[in-house]
Amino acid sequence: MRENMKRPLNLGMDRFSGLYLWALFIIVFSIWSPSLFSTTSTVHSIADGQAVPAIIAVALLLPLAANAYDLSVGATANLTAIVAVSLQTASHASMVVSIIIGILCGTAIGVINGFIVVKLRVNSFIATLGMGSVIAAGQTIVSGNNQPLPPISTTWSNLTSTTVLGFQIVFVYMLIIAVVVWWVMAHTPAGRYLYATGSNTEAARLSGVKVGKWVWLSLIGSGTLAGLGGVMYGSLLGPSLTFGQTLLLPAFAAAFLGSTQLIPGRFNVWGTVLAIFVLATGVQGFSDITSVQWLSDMFDGVALITAVAFAVWRQQSAPSRRQHPDSHNQNDPTPPRAVEEEYQSLPNVGDASGDG
Repeated sequence: MRENMKRPLNLGMDRFSGLYLWALFIIVFSIWSPSLFSTTSTVHSIADGQAVPAIIAVALLLPLAANAYDLSVGATANLTAIVAVSLQTASHASMVVSIIIGILCGTAIGVINGFIVVKLRVNSFIATLGMGSVIAAGQTIVSGNNQPLPPISTTWSNLTSTTVLGFQIVFVYMLIIAVVVWWVMAHTPAGRYLYATGSNTEAARLSGVKVGKWVWLSLIGSGTLAGLGGVMYGSLLGPSLTFGQTLLLPAFAAAFLGSTQLIPGRFNVWGTVLAIFVLATGVQGFSDITSVQWLSDMFDGVALITAVAFAVWRQQSAPSRRQHPDSHNQNDPTPPRAVEEEYQSLPNVGDASGDG
């Protein structure tokens, strides 16, 4: 008991620093600029404005959990928005059909990305970076490099702008998507296979996990969610030829910063969502004070560099890694203990064979 009394107070800074920073932002900006920041309109603006970026960030988590990258999510979202809008305005297709085709375009891009990465064995960073450029060219072909007019249907705009308790319904969609992805990643065999694949690909393969299959599926899921996010953006803010590229850096910043929160060392949904809104709150507060245009890029860039640097520091400082430097994938922030727990929890892993 005496030893327990001597333990230092643990405020959870390693897990909840984002919550502390968020609270600090809210307190400081509420005092500094109460007339602009401390309003319900600010709350709604941040929540509604970050719903689509949060969906794109959650999409990124799937391949990141499997130790793969998808740099095409921004371009995918942009293309699907243009497709969904153009089908309604130029081809007079119904809204439902247009949405389904738009999302399926995202799924198809994920399938192609998976084929290039798994079957052609191209590094996922290079493969999806190149695919992003290909998608941009495809978008130019589809749109003729002309921004399409938005559909005049109020049903299309109401799809995301209808309010629920003062929040636009796109925020509710984001929460539903986050819950579903969290449940899949945290409470299903699929999520455990993804984390095992990302933790140590070779060890997972030797354990019987079809790592190629799960990397492929993660890229399909990423493309599908990016397509869904793009359709929502098109409904919420109208068609744009360039919005996709503005989503990529914030999504990666949130995903990597989120990996230092709640479950440190693991890409996780709620850490990512938290990071999105912490960064957005900081940007909003400083914007109210300074009105400069570069704050968002500054925040996202610093957050991404800091999060990756922290993950590297965590790897290098862990005693077990110093003793066994080759026992863990150095590109993944998941600590060895989490790897061991992941393999112990794999269901029927002995029944799987090959790498898909």
